Amino acid sequence: MSEVEEGRAVVAVRGGSAHGPAHLVLTASVARRYYLDGRSKVEIAEEFALSRFKVARLLDDARSSGLVRIEIGHPGVIDVELSARLMETLGLQHCVVTDTPDDHPASLREHLGAAAAELLTELVTPDDVLGLSWARSVSAMATALQRLATVPVIQLTGALTRPGVDDSSIEVVRDVARVAGGPAYFFYAPMAVPDAATAQALRRQPEVARAFSRIGSVTRAVAGVGAWAPEQSTLYDATSEAERHELGRLGVTAEISGVLVDADGTPVASDLTERMIGITAEQMRAVPEVIAIVYGTAKVKAVLAAVRGGLVDSLVTHSTLAEALIREAGS
Repeated sequence: MSEVEEGRAVVAVRGGSAHGPAHLVLTASVARRYYLDGRSKVEIAEEFALSRFKVARLLDDARSSGLVRIEIGHPGVIDVELSARLMETLGLQHCVVTDTPDDHPASLREHLGAAAAELLTELVTPDDVLGLSWARSVSAMATALQRLATVPVIQLTGALTRPGVDDSSIEVVRDVARVAGGPAYFFYAPMAVPDAATAQALRRQPEVARAFSRIGSVTRAVAGVGAWAPEQSTLYDATSEAERHELGRLGVTAEISGVLVDADGTPVASDLTERMIGITAEQMRAVPEVIAIVYGTAKVKAVLAAVRGGLVDSLVTHSTLAEALIREAGS
Protein backbone atom coordinates (compact mmCIF):
# COMPACT_ATOMS: atom_id res chain seq x y z
CA MET A 1 0.00 0.00 0.00
CA SER A 2 1.23 3.50 -0.81
CA GLU A 3 -0.12 6.56 0.95
CA VAL A 4 0.40 10.29 0.63
CA GLU A 5 -1.13 13.14 2.59
CA GLU A 6 -1.78 16.39 0.79
CA GLY A 7 -3.70 18.92 2.89
CA ARG A 8 -6.98 17.29 3.77
CA ALA A 9 -6.93 14.20 1.55
CA VAL A 10 -5.17 10.92 2.27
CA VAL A 11 -5.14 8.56 -0.73
CA ALA A 12 -4.09 4.91 -0.57
CA VAL A 13 -3.58 2.72 -3.65
CA ARG A 14 -3.63 -0.99 -2.86
CA GLY A 15 -4.21 -4.39 -4.40
CA GLY A 16 -7.36 -6.43 -4.29
CA SER A 17 -9.04 -5.82 -7.67
CA ALA A 18 -11.08 -8.64 -9.21
CA HIS A 19 -9.59 -7.88 -12.68
CA GLY A 20 -6.42 -9.40 -14.13
CA PRO A 21 -2.96 -8.03 -13.33
CA ALA A 22 -2.66 -5.93 -16.50
CA HIS A 23 -5.92 -4.16 -15.80
CA LEU A 24 -4.93 -3.77 -12.17
CA VAL A 25 -1.61 -2.16 -13.09
CA LEU A 26 -3.26 0.17 -15.61
CA THR A 27 -5.99 1.19 -13.17
CA ALA A 28 -3.47 1.79 -10.39
CA SER A 29 -1.24 3.83 -12.70
CA VAL A 30 -4.14 6.00 -13.82
CA ALA A 31 -5.28 6.44 -10.20
CA ARG A 32 -1.78 7.45 -9.12
CA ARG A 33 -1.53 10.04 -11.87
CA TYR A 34 -4.94 11.51 -11.03
CA TYR A 35 -5.07 11.36 -7.23
CA LEU A 36 -1.42 11.61 -6.23
CA ASP A 37 0.19 13.56 -9.08
CA GLY A 38 -2.73 15.90 -9.75
CA ARG A 39 -2.80 15.20 -13.51
CA SER A 40 -5.97 15.97 -15.45
CA LYS A 41 -8.01 13.28 -17.19
CA VAL A 42 -7.00 14.74 -20.55
CA GLU A 43 -3.29 14.52 -19.69
CA ILE A 44 -3.67 10.95 -18.45
CA ALA A 45 -5.58 9.96 -21.59
CA GLU A 46 -2.77 11.32 -23.78
CA GLU A 47 -0.07 9.57 -21.74
CA PHE A 48 -1.70 6.15 -21.84
CA ALA A 49 -3.29 6.51 -25.30
CA LEU A 50 -6.77 6.14 -23.85
CA SER A 51 -9.98 8.05 -24.34
CA ARG A 52 -11.10 10.43 -21.59
CA PHE A 53 -14.15 8.23 -21.07
CA LYS A 54 -11.92 5.20 -20.53
CA VAL A 55 -9.89 7.15 -17.96
CA ALA A 56 -13.09 8.15 -16.17
CA ARG A 57 -14.27 4.51 -16.09
CA LEU A 58 -10.92 3.35 -14.70
CA LEU A 59 -11.08 5.97 -11.95
CA ASP A 60 -14.64 4.88 -11.11
CA ASP A 61 -13.48 1.24 -11.01
CA ALA A 62 -10.58 2.19 -8.74
CA ARG A 63 -12.97 3.80 -6.25
CA SER A 64 -15.71 1.17 -6.36
CA SER A 65 -13.30 -1.79 -6.09
CA GLY A 66 -11.43 -0.34 -3.14
CA LEU A 67 -8.21 0.02 -5.11
CA VAL A 68 -8.31 3.73 -4.16
CA ARG A 69 -9.43 4.86 -0.75
CA ILE A 70 -9.91 8.56 0.02
CA GLU A 71 -10.18 9.68 3.62
CA ILE A 72 -11.19 13.22 4.52
CA GLY A 73 -9.29 14.58 7.49
CA HIS A 74 -8.49 17.97 9.00
CA PRO A 75 -5.09 19.35 9.91
CA GLY A 76 -6.32 20.98 13.12
CA VAL A 77 -8.05 19.79 16.29
CA ILE A 78 -11.54 19.75 14.80
CA ASP A 79 -13.04 16.28 14.39
CA VAL A 80 -14.81 16.83 11.08
CA GLU A 81 -16.61 13.47 10.95
CA LEU A 82 -17.89 13.65 14.52
CA SER A 83 -18.98 17.27 13.99
CA ALA A 84 -21.08 16.18 11.00
CA ARG A 85 -22.56 13.21 12.87
CA LEU A 86 -23.59 15.30 15.84
CA MET A 87 -25.02 18.03 13.62
CA GLU A 88 -27.13 15.48 11.77
CA THR A 89 -28.19 13.60 14.92
CA LEU A 90 -29.45 16.71 16.72
CA GLY A 91 -30.57 18.66 13.64
CA LEU A 92 -28.21 21.55 14.36
CA GLN A 93 -27.44 24.53 12.12
CA HIS A 94 -23.71 24.38 12.84
CA CYS A 95 -21.56 22.08 14.92
CA VAL A 96 -17.86 22.13 15.78
CA VAL A 97 -16.39 19.25 17.79
CA THR A 98 -12.79 19.52 18.94
CA ASP A 99 -10.65 16.46 19.55
CA THR A 100 -9.38 17.83 22.84
CA PRO A 101 -8.55 15.87 26.03
CA ASP A 102 -11.10 16.64 28.71
CA ASP A 103 -8.99 15.91 31.80
CA HIS A 104 -8.09 19.59 32.29
CA PRO A 105 -11.27 21.77 32.27
CA ALA A 106 -9.38 25.07 31.98
CA SER A 107 -7.44 23.88 28.93
CA LEU A 108 -10.58 22.36 27.41
CA ARG A 109 -12.48 25.61 27.92
CA GLU A 110 -9.64 27.52 26.24
CA HIS A 111 -9.67 25.21 23.19
CA LEU A 112 -13.45 25.42 22.84
CA GLY A 113 -13.31 29.19 23.23
CA ALA A 114 -10.81 29.39 20.38
CA ALA A 115 -12.95 27.11 18.18
CA ALA A 116 -16.05 29.19 18.93
CA ALA A 117 -14.15 32.39 18.12
CA GLU A 118 -13.19 30.97 14.71
CA LEU A 119 -16.80 29.91 14.06
CA LEU A 120 -18.15 33.31 15.04
CA THR A 121 -15.59 35.07 12.84
CA GLU A 122 -16.70 32.92 9.92
CA LEU A 123 -20.46 33.26 10.43
CA VAL A 124 -21.04 36.84 11.57
CA THR A 125 -21.60 39.43 8.83
CA PRO A 126 -22.16 43.20 9.02
CA ASP A 127 -25.91 42.50 8.78
CA ASP A 128 -25.94 40.62 12.08
CA VAL A 129 -26.63 41.75 15.63
CA LEU A 130 -24.70 39.72 18.21
CA GLY A 131 -26.05 38.86 21.64
CA LEU A 132 -23.87 37.50 24.45
CA SER A 133 -24.86 35.72 27.64
CA TRP A 134 -22.33 35.20 30.38
CA ALA A 135 -20.65 31.83 30.84
CA ARG A 136 -17.04 30.88 31.42
CA SER A 137 -16.96 29.31 27.98
CA VAL A 138 -18.30 32.51 26.39
CA SER A 139 -15.63 34.47 28.26
CA ALA A 140 -12.99 32.13 26.80
CA MET A 141 -14.42 32.79 23.34
CA ALA A 142 -14.21 36.55 23.89
CA THR A 143 -10.58 36.22 24.97
CA ALA A 144 -9.67 34.22 21.85
CA LEU A 145 -11.55 36.46 19.41
CA GLN A 146 -9.19 38.42 17.16
CA ARG A 147 -11.46 39.81 14.48
CA LEU A 148 -15.17 40.15 13.79
CA ALA A 149 -17.44 41.98 11.39
CA THR A 150 -18.56 45.40 12.61
CA VAL A 151 -21.78 44.61 14.46
CA PRO A 152 -23.67 45.80 17.54
CA VAL A 153 -23.04 43.63 20.60
CA ILE A 154 -25.81 43.29 23.17
CA GLN A 155 -25.67 41.98 26.75
CA LEU A 156 -28.39 39.38 27.28
CA THR A 157 -28.05 38.63 31.00
CA GLY A 158 -27.11 40.44 34.15
CA ALA A 159 -23.82 39.84 35.90
CA LEU A 160 -23.28 36.86 38.16
CA THR A 161 -20.14 37.20 40.25
CA ARG A 162 -18.89 34.02 41.87
CA PRO A 163 -15.63 32.94 43.57
CA GLY A 164 -12.96 32.14 40.99
CA VAL A 165 -14.70 34.20 38.31
CA ASP A 166 -12.68 37.27 37.38
CA ASP A 167 -14.94 38.80 34.74
CA SER A 168 -18.65 39.29 34.02
CA SER A 169 -21.11 39.69 31.18
CA ILE A 170 -20.26 43.40 31.03
CA GLU A 171 -16.55 42.78 30.38
CA VAL A 172 -17.34 40.08 27.83
CA VAL A 173 -19.64 42.41 25.86
CA ARG A 174 -17.09 45.22 26.00
CA ASP A 175 -14.23 42.97 24.86
CA VAL A 176 -16.15 41.57 21.88
CA ALA A 177 -17.46 45.01 20.88
CA ARG A 178 -13.90 46.33 20.99
CA VAL A 179 -12.81 43.65 18.50
CA ALA A 180 -15.86 44.20 16.29
CA GLY A 181 -15.62 47.98 16.39
CA GLY A 182 -19.39 48.27 16.77
CA PRO A 183 -21.57 49.71 19.54
CA ALA A 184 -21.87 47.86 22.86
CA TYR A 185 -25.17 47.75 24.75
CA PHE A 186 -24.44 46.71 28.33
CA PHE A 187 -25.84 47.41 31.78
CA TYR A 188 -24.85 47.14 35.42
CA ALA A 189 -27.28 44.75 37.08
CA PRO A 190 -27.10 41.31 38.68
CA MET A 191 -28.55 38.25 36.97
CA ALA A 192 -30.85 37.53 39.90
CA VAL A 193 -32.22 39.85 42.59
CA PRO A 194 -33.99 39.14 45.92
CA ASP A 195 -37.57 39.74 44.75
CA ALA A 196 -39.74 40.28 41.69
CA ALA A 197 -40.46 43.93 42.50
CA THR A 198 -36.75 44.76 42.46
CA ALA A 199 -36.37 42.91 39.16
CA GLN A 200 -39.19 44.93 37.60
CA ALA A 201 -37.66 48.19 38.81
CA LEU A 202 -34.23 47.28 37.44
CA ARG A 203 -35.66 46.34 34.05
CA ARG A 204 -37.04 49.88 33.81
CA GLN A 205 -33.63 51.45 34.41
CA PRO A 206 -32.53 53.35 31.25
CA GLU A 207 -29.41 51.31 30.44
CA VAL A 208 -31.15 47.99 31.12
CA ALA A 209 -34.22 48.98 29.09
CA ARG A 210 -31.92 50.24 26.30
CA ALA A 211 -30.20 46.87 26.01
CA PHE A 212 -33.39 44.83 26.41
CA SER A 213 -35.17 46.85 23.70
CA ARG A 214 -32.61 45.53 21.22
CA ILE A 215 -32.89 41.83 22.09
CA GLY A 216 -35.53 41.40 19.40
CA SER A 217 -33.01 42.47 16.77
CA VAL A 218 -30.40 39.85 17.75
CA THR A 219 -29.65 37.47 14.86
CA ARG A 220 -26.91 35.38 16.50
CA ALA A 221 -26.26 34.74 20.16
CA VAL A 222 -23.59 32.88 22.11
CA ALA A 223 -24.34 31.18 25.41
CA GLY A 224 -23.35 28.38 27.75
CA VAL A 225 -25.49 25.51 28.99
CA GLY A 226 -25.58 24.53 32.64
CA ALA A 227 -26.88 21.31 34.14
CA TRP A 228 -28.99 21.81 37.25
CA ALA A 229 -26.42 20.24 39.57
CA PRO A 230 -23.52 21.35 41.80
CA GLU A 231 -20.59 22.89 39.87
CA GLN A 232 -22.43 22.38 36.57
CA SER A 233 -24.20 25.76 36.53
CA THR A 234 -23.02 29.07 37.93
CA LEU A 235 -26.64 30.02 38.58
CA TYR A 236 -27.26 26.77 40.47
CA ASP A 237 -24.25 27.46 42.69
CA ALA A 238 -25.54 30.99 43.35
CA THR A 239 -28.98 29.89 44.61
CA SER A 240 -29.96 28.79 48.09
CA GLU A 241 -30.32 25.15 49.06
CA ALA A 242 -34.08 25.58 49.38
CA GLU A 243 -34.32 27.05 45.88
CA ARG A 244 -32.23 24.26 44.39
CA HIS A 245 -34.44 21.65 46.00
CA GLU A 246 -37.65 23.33 44.84
CA LEU A 247 -36.45 23.80 41.28
CA GLY A 248 -35.27 20.20 41.19
CA ARG A 249 -38.73 19.14 42.35
CA LEU A 250 -40.24 21.16 39.50
CA GLY A 251 -38.11 19.16 37.05
CA VAL A 252 -35.46 21.71 36.11
CA THR A 253 -32.76 19.94 34.07
CA ALA A 254 -30.88 22.77 32.41
CA GLU A 255 -30.18 26.47 32.60
CA ILE A 256 -29.39 28.48 29.48
CA SER A 257 -28.68 32.18 30.03
CA GLY A 258 -30.84 32.07 33.14
CA VAL A 259 -33.72 30.30 31.36
CA LEU A 260 -34.74 27.16 33.28
CA VAL A 261 -36.07 24.15 31.34
CA ASP A 262 -37.08 20.56 32.07
CA ALA A 263 -35.80 17.46 30.26
CA ASP A 264 -38.10 18.11 27.29
CA GLY A 265 -36.89 21.69 26.95
CA THR A 266 -40.08 23.21 28.32
CA PRO A 267 -39.46 26.41 30.31
CA VAL A 268 -40.13 26.01 34.04
CA ALA A 269 -41.87 28.95 35.69
CA SER A 270 -40.72 29.67 39.23
CA ASP A 271 -40.07 32.39 41.77
CA LEU A 272 -36.49 32.57 40.50
CA THR A 273 -37.72 33.23 36.96
CA GLU A 274 -39.52 36.34 38.17
CA ARG A 275 -36.33 37.58 39.82
CA MET A 276 -34.06 37.20 36.78
CA ILE A 277 -32.59 40.09 34.80
CA GLY A 278 -32.04 38.71 31.35
CA ILE A 279 -33.39 37.25 28.14
CA THR A 280 -36.58 35.20 28.33
CA ALA A 281 -37.26 31.78 26.83
CA GLU A 282 -39.52 33.31 24.17
CA GLN A 283 -36.88 35.85 23.19
CA MET A 284 -34.17 33.21 23.00
CA ARG A 285 -36.29 30.97 20.78
CA ALA A 286 -36.85 33.92 18.46
CA VAL A 287 -33.11 34.40 17.85
CA PRO A 288 -32.33 32.80 14.44
CA GLU A 289 -29.18 31.09 15.76
CA VAL A 290 -28.06 30.51 19.34
CA ILE A 291 -24.57 28.98 19.53
CA ALA A 292 -23.83 27.13 22.77
CA ILE A 293 -20.29 26.40 23.94
CA VAL A 294 -20.48 23.37 26.23
CA TYR A 295 -18.06 20.97 27.88
CA GLY A 296 -18.32 18.13 30.40
CA THR A 297 -20.21 14.85 30.02
CA ALA A 298 -22.31 15.70 33.08
CA LYS A 299 -24.21 18.10 30.81
CA VAL A 300 -25.52 15.52 28.32
CA LYS A 301 -29.17 15.73 29.40
CA ALA A 302 -28.95 19.50 29.81
CA VAL A 303 -27.68 20.00 26.25
CA LEU A 304 -30.36 17.72 24.82
CA ALA A 305 -33.02 19.63 26.78
CA ALA A 306 -31.74 22.96 25.43
CA VAL A 307 -31.80 21.65 21.85
CA ARG A 308 -35.22 20.02 22.22
CA GLY A 309 -36.63 23.24 23.61
CA GLY A 310 -35.44 25.26 20.63
CA LEU A 311 -33.15 27.36 22.81
CA VAL A 312 -29.91 26.19 21.20
CA ASP A 313 -29.40 25.82 17.45
CA SER A 314 -25.64 25.21 17.13
CA LEU A 315 -22.95 23.62 19.31
CA VAL A 316 -19.25 23.99 19.98
CA THR A 317 -18.13 21.07 22.13
CA HIS A 318 -15.53 18.31 22.51
CA SER A 319 -15.42 14.72 21.29
CA THR A 320 -16.25 13.00 24.59
CA LEU A 321 -19.41 15.02 25.09
CA ALA A 322 -20.34 14.77 21.40
CA GLU A 323 -20.17 10.97 21.47
CA ALA A 324 -22.21 10.88 24.67
CA LEU A 325 -24.84 13.14 23.11
CA ILE A 326 -25.12 10.89 20.07
CA ARG A 327 -25.51 7.79 22.26
CA GLU A 328 -28.10 9.44 24.50
CA ALA A 329 -30.07 10.82 21.55
CA GLY A 330 -30.09 7.37 19.97
CA SER A 331 -31.39 5.71 23.10
